[in-house]
Amino acid sequence: METNYRLLTNEEKLQLQQQNCTAEDWQQVFVTDGFKPDYVRNVEFYGTIHMGRFDEMIPLSDDFQKHSGVQNATLRNVTIGDNCLIEKIGNRINNYTIGEHSVITNVNLLETNAQANFGQGQTISVLNEVGDGNVMLFDGLTSQLAAFMVKHEKNKPLIAKLSALIKEEIERTTPKHGVIGNNVRIINSSMIINTHINEGCRIEGATRLSNCSIKSVQGAPVVIGSGVICENSIICNGTKVLNSAKIENCFVGEACQITNGFTAEASVFFANSFMANGEACAAFCGPFSASHHKCSLLIGAEFSFYNAGSNTNFSNHAYKMGPMHYGVLERGTKTASGAYVLMPAKIGTFSVCFGKLMYHPDTRRLPFAYLIAYNDTMYLVPGRNLTTVGLYRDIRKWPNRDARPVSGQKSIVNFDWLSPFSVGEILEGKEILEQLRAASGDNVSTYNYHEYVIKASSLRKGIKYYDIALRIYMGAVLKRHALEKPTNEAGLGQWNDLSGLLLPQSEEQRLINDIENGELSDIRQVLQRFQEIHKNYSEYRWAWTYRMIQEYYGVSEITPEVAAQVKKDYITARRAWIAEIRKDAEKEFELGDVDPEVLDKFLGQLDREIEFEDEKK
Repeated sequence: METNYRLLTNEEKLQLQQQNCTAEDWQQVFVTDGFKPDYVRNVEFYGTIHMGRFDEMIPLSDDFQKHSGVQNATLRNVTIGDNCLIEKIGNRINNYTIGEHSVITNVNLLETNAQANFGQGQTISVLNEVGDGNVMLFDGLTSQLAAFMVKHEKNKPLIAKLSALIKEEIERTTPKHGVIGNNVRIINSSMIINTHINEGCRIEGATRLSNCSIKSVQGAPVVIGSGVICENSIICNGTKVLNSAKIENCFVGEACQITNGFTAEASVFFANSFMANGEACAAFCGPFSASHHKCSLLIGAEFSFYNAGSNTNFSNHAYKMGPMHYGVLERGTKTASGAYVLMPAKIGTFSVCFGKLMYHPDTRRLPFAYLIAYNDTMYLVPGRNLTTVGLYRDIRKWPNRDARPVSGQKSIVNFDWLSPFSVGEILEGKEILEQLRAASGDNVSTYNYHEYVIKASSLRKGIKYYDIALRIYMGAVLKRHALEKPTNEAGLGQWNDLSGLLLPQSEEQRLINDIENGELSDIRQVLQRFQEIHKNYSEYRWAWTYRMIQEYYGVSEITPEVAAQVKKDYITARRAWIAEIRKDAEKEFELGDVDPEVLDKFLGQLDREIEFEDEKK
C-alpha cells in the first residue's frame, strides 16, 4: 500500500529545530499523517527524507524497551517506516528505504551508491579455481540450478541461455536503491555498504557487509554476528553467519551456519550446511555438507551430505598449470581425520576416505566403499560402509535436521539413500567384483581395480553386501507401489544426482533441450521444471525398479508370486543388514568408550526395526 506523505508544518519544523535538528532543505523533508516530532532529536537531514509515525515502544530485550524515533543521526535520501528506532549513527545513513519496526543503533555507516548490484549477477568459478566462471549468483539460485550450471559449463549455448534468463530475473527483481525490510535489527555494527537486507534480519556486531543481499524472511531470519566480514555475497533465509566468519563472492543457501572464523571464497553452500573454523575455496557444498575443524580445507570439489574429518585436505594444484583440478565426492561421502585426496578424483556415493589417497581415484562404480591409504598402497573395501553404524545413523538424522521452513525450501533435497542413482552404482559394482573374481579366480589373495587393491575377503563381502542392498531396495520400492506396470518409460536408463535432486538422465537432457530451443524462456520456469521432476520421482523410480526386478529375477512380468518372493527376500536381506550393523556397534563397544546404556539403547532400536517388519508381514 502506497504511503501518503506531506510537508512538515511550521510548528513541526520549529520543534525539530529546537531539538537540534537541521536540514539541507526543509522542503525535502516529508512525513506521514500522525507524525509527531517529539522523538526526533539531534538529526541532520540531507537530500529527500520521508518519515512515518513514532508512537510505539520498541522492545530491545526481554525486560527493556525504548520509544521509537530518530536520534543522533545523519540521514541522506532516506525513507523511514512507522515506529523504527534509529540512533547513534556514527557517520551516516545514505540512500536507504527502511521498513517498519526496524532498529538501527550504534552503526557507523549504512550507505548505498549508484554502482551497487547487491551481489547479484556476478559469476564465480566453482570447482576449477582458475576457471572462467560457471555459477551466476542471484536470489533464486538453488543447489540444483548451481549443480546444473557447473556440470554443463562447457555447453556454451546452454550457459549463454541460462545466463540471459538469470540476468532478466535480476533486472526484474533487484531494487535500484538500498532497502532494509520490516522488523530488522542492526546493532553495534561498523560498515554496511550496498547491501539489501530483507525483513526480520538480525545483524549484531558485524565488521563489514559490502555489496550483499541478505534474504531473510519472518520465521526464518538471517543472523549476522560479531566480527563478520561479508562481501559480494548472497545469504538466504534461516542462515547464521557468526563469530568472525569471513565470506567473499559466495552464495549461502537456506538454514546454513558459517561460524567460528570460517573463511570462504568463491564457494556455494546449500540447505543446512554447517561450516566452522576451517576454509573453503571454489567449493560446491550441497545440502548437509559439514566441516567443523580448524585445519580442514574444502577446495576444488563438489560435496553433498558430506562430513569432513579434522585436517581434511584436497590438492587441486599439480604445480604445473595452476590450481585447476577438481573432483566430485558423491552424496554421503566422508573423509576421516587427516584425509587427503589428490585431484582430479571422483568418489562413489556413501564412501569413506582414509589417509593420503593418490592416483586420482574414480570409484563411482564401487559405491559405499572404504578407500584406505597404507604407505604407498591404496586399498579399496567395496560395500563396507553399507554395514556401519555411521551410515545407519546418517540416513536417519538428515531428515530430522532440516531446519528450513516449509515455505522457504528452494533447494530440493531427496533423502533416499537407496535410489535408482545409488542402486545403479551398486549394480555396476556387483558386476565389476564378479568379473574380477571370474578373471582371476578364487585362489588369489588380492585383486586390482585401477590403482587400488581389493583383498579377496573384501571382494567376497562386497558382493554379499551389494546383494543385500539390492534386495532391500527392491522390496522397499515394491511396498510403496501398486503391483502394476509403469505407465511411462521416463525413469529408465541412467540416473543422476543434481546436488539433492535425484532424476533420470533423460529428464535432465529434456531440460537442456527445452532451454536451448527456447521452450523455457524464464528462469522461474527452469526452477519449476526441477520441482516437477522431483514431484514425479516416485513414478520415475517405479519404472526403473520394475525393470530392475524383471532382470534380477529373470521374469517378464511381476506377478503376485514374484512380488511375494521379492518381499520375502527383502525381509531376509533387511535382517542380515541389521545383523551387520549390530556387529559393528558391538565392535565399537569393545573399544571401551561406549557406555553400556548407549549400546543397549541403540541395539533396542535395531530390534524394534525387526519387530516392526514382522508386524507388517
